[in-house]
Amino acid sequence: MASTPATGRDDATGPTGAKDATGRDTRPGSVAQGWKLAGFVLLVGALIGCAAGVLYLVLDLVQGVFLGYTESPVMPGPVGVPAWRLVASLLTAGVLSALCWWFLRSRCTPVPSVARAVSGSRMPLVPTVVHVLLQIGIVGCGMSIGRETAPRELGAMMGQRYAGAMHLDERDARLITAAAAGAGFAGVYNSPLAGAFFAIEMLLVDSSWRTVAVALGSSCVSAYVSGFIKGRDAFYVLPGLDLTPTPTLVVFALLSAPLWGVAGALFRRGNQWAGSRHARGATILWMLPLVALVTAGVAIVFPQVCGNGRAAAQTAFNVSSSGARGAGVAALVGALLALAALKAVLTLLTIRAGASGGVITPAIAIGACLAAALGLGWTALVPSDSVAACALVGAAAVLAGSQQAPLMASCLLLELCALPVGFALPVGLACVVATIVARLVLARMAPVTELPLAAGHAGHTPGRTVGRERTFRAQRNRERASVERGNLKTTRKQQKESQ
Repeated sequence: MASTPATGRDDATGPTGAKDATGRDTRPGSVAQGWKLAGFVLLVGALIGCAAGVLYLVLDLVQGVFLGYTESPVMPGPVGVPAWRLVASLLTAGVLSALCWWFLRSRCTPVPSVARAVSGSRMPLVPTVVHVLLQIGIVGCGMSIGRETAPRELGAMMGQRYAGAMHLDERDARLITAAAAGAGFAGVYNSPLAGAFFAIEMLLVDSSWRTVAVALGSSCVSAYVSGFIKGRDAFYVLPGLDLTPTPTLVVFALLSAPLWGVAGALFRRGNQWAGSRHARGATILWMLPLVALVTAGVAIVFPQVCGNGRAAAQTAFNVSSSGARGAGVAALVGALLALAALKAVLTLLTIRAGASGGVITPAIAIGACLAAALGLGWTALVPSDSVAACALVGAAAVLAGSQQAPLMASCLLLELCALPVGFALPVGLACVVATIVARLVLARMAPVTELPLAAGHAGHTPGRTVGRERTFRAQRNRERASVERGNLKTTRKQQKESQ
C-alpha cells in the first residue's frame, strides 16, 4: 500500500507525526521505522539466506539417501536409477507425507499460504517448519511438484516473527512478510531480482520506493548469503547457446508467445482446479500414496518427471537439432511433448492428492519442453538460432502466463541460466505477450467454482452451488434495495421538516 503523495498523510499510519498508544512514532519516514526496516534487510535477510541454503542441502541429502544421486545440471534427474529404487522412494514419500500432513491438518494449527500470511494470518512455528521440510522431502524422493513454496513459507514466518518482535504496524508487517517470502525464493535459486519481483508484483502489487528498497535489499542479502552454502553455479545450463541473441530469436519469441500464453493459462486453471479439490481429511491417506505409485510407474520410462521439474527442463535445454534427422526428429518431438504433458498431469495430480508445493519450476519444465519441440522445426528453417534459446523463451513465457507475472518470470529465467542482459529483449517480449494472451484466455474460461467436478466437491452438486450463489446475490440485492428505500424515506422526512 503506497503512501498518499504531498498530503502529509499515509494510508496506514494517519497524520504526519502520529504516535500509537505507547508513544512510538509510527511515521513511515521516521528514524525508528527506518532502522527497523534496515535491520530486517540485513539481519533477517541473512538468516533467510542461511535457511534457504540449508534447505538446499537437505534436498541433496534426501536425494542421496533415497534415490542415490545428487541433482545438478549434469545429472538433473534420477536417470539410470533402478526401477525398484524409484518405486521404493516414491512410495515411502507418499505414505509418510500423507500421514504427516493428515496429522498436521487435523490435529495442529493450520499453516496458511504465503498470501494469507501477508494479509495477516499467523504462521505457527513448529507446524510451519514441519510443513516446509515435508515439501523438501517429497521433492527429494521424486514426487512431481515444485520446492519453491517451502523457502517462501519459511521466510514469511521469519518475517512475521521479526515484525512482531519490533512491534511494527500492520502496514510494515505486511511489507516485511512479503519481502521475507521473496527473500526465501531468492535464496534457494540465487535470484535476487526474481525474489524481489515476486514480493512486489505478486504479493504486494505495490511499487513504492519503500517496498522496492525492502524487497530488493532483503532478496539480495539472502541470495548472497545462501551462495556461501550452496554455491553460485547456474541452475540450468544451456549448451551451445550463442550469448548474443539473434534478431530471428526475437521473431520466434513474438510468433510463439501466444502459444505459450495458452499453455500457461491452461496450467494455471488446472492448478486452480487441483487446489479447489485438494484432498481433505483421511482421503489423503490413500490418494497421495496412489499418486506416488503412478508417478513411479511413469518415472520408470520417463525419469525426468521426478522432482521439481529441473530434470525435464534441462533435458529440453540439452536438445540439439544437429544430431537428429527425419524420423529421429519426429521421435524427439513426440518425447518432448509427452514429457511436457506427463509433467503437467503428475504435478496437478500431486496437488489434487493433498500435497503442498510450488508450480513455478514445473511450469518452467513444461514451457521448455514445448518450446524445444517447436524449436526443432524453427531451427531447421533458421539455423542461426538454437533449440536451447527457443526452449529458454518458452520456459519463461509459460511461467509468465501461468503466474501472471512477466517481470518475475523473465528475471527468474535470466538469473537461473546466468545469461547476459541481451536476452532480456526476446524473453521479456515473450513474457509480456504470453501474459496478455493468458489473461484473455482465462477471462473466457469458466471459473473453477462452476466446473462440474469442483462444484461437486464435498458432496455439493453443480446445481446446488449455482443455486446458492444466485440466492446469495438475490439476498444482497434485497438488502441494497432496503437500504436505498430507507435513505429515500429519511431524505423525504428531512425535506418536510425543513419546509
